[in-house]
Amino acid sequence: MSRLTWLGKKSILEGSWLAQMMARKPKMLVAIALANKMARTIWAMLTKETDYRDPTISATA
Repeated sequence: MSRLTWLGKKSILEGSWLAQMMARKPKMLVAIALANKMARTIWAMLTKETDYRDPTISATA
């Protein structure tokens, strides 16, 4: 929840997954969804023994 409060609406990229969720869901639900997404990402990285790949960099390359 503090991450969403810290970010505010100014620094969230328009059209991103987070911006779309913030537009249609309550803040607490978005915080839970973000925590779940981060946990799934970390789990996948640990089980596959890979490094984090930033999706914004991957999309532009």
